[in-house]
Amino acid sequence: MAKVEYKHTEIAVKKQLGQNFLTDRNIPKKIVRISEAEDADRILEIGPGFGALTREIRGIVPSFTVVEKDPKLAAFIRSEYPELTVIEADFLKTDLQALAGSGKLCVLGNIPYSITSPILFKLLENRKSISRATLMMQHEVAMRIVAEPSTRDYGILAVQLQAFFDVRYCFKVGRKVFRPQPGVDSAVITLKPKEDVPLADPEGFSRFVRCAFRQRRKTLLNNLKDDYNLEQTSHETLALRAEALTVDDFFRLFHSITKKDPQCRSIRRTNKNGRETSTIVDCP
Repeated sequence: MAKVEYKHTEIAVKKQLGQNFLTDRNIPKKIVRISEAEDADRILEIGPGFGALTREIRGIVPSFTVVEKDPKLAAFIRSEYPELTVIEADFLKTDLQALAGSGKLCVLGNIPYSITSPILFKLLENRKSISRATLMMQHEVAMRIVAEPSTRDYGILAVQLQAFFDVRYCFKVGRKVFRPQPGVDSAVITLKPKEDVPLADPEGFSRFVRCAFRQRRKTLLNNLKDDYNLEQTSHETLALRAEALTVDDFFRLFHSITKKDPQCRSIRRTNKNGRETSTIVDCP
């Protein structure tokens, strides 16, 4: 098991926590500058580790909150920065609404590779409590977040996050600036919640997007027909794959369909060759 020592504190690196520690001071400075953090902001740092980013945030905001799951690292941060509020807990189980209170959180962090997607979806669920987020993550995931339609990286993550956030790819970070050195490069992105999202049912939209991408090689018709009524949707649209739609296209499609009643059943009519000719919906 790899070990990392800093200021007489040694920890055994836990792969399940995705622990890779920054060694280049220029990177944290750049992250804080991009975040536009100010003294008046309610800062929340995810996983401070040995405090590479913490040190730079503190140069602007004297007192803020960090969430660290590793007990030894939490103790280290308490010792080094007694003026900070250290929450020794799993970020995924942390109540962000309570931390935001009547304000909003400015979130920063070098987030663990192993739980990047769960962290992103937690921020998505709590977007009303967040003013902006500046995050370093695996480069491959960053590219999936900012991907454009009809590209290999474009999928559920891109649509979900771009629907609710203004996303921006900032810069790439090479693997050599970490201890232990990971097998992949990293990147820094920013997420800023959109003020006006044309959705009355965000949770329903999220389920719809997952359904549309259920099998990437299949058309929207094949992915959606079992769960949604599609009578108001054009055949041209339903013949496309989900990856061909922009976020605005997804909004329009979602508004044109309705969820099927689970008590109803679809009856598919076929010709003598077994080809589907029509579908009727039978409800009790």
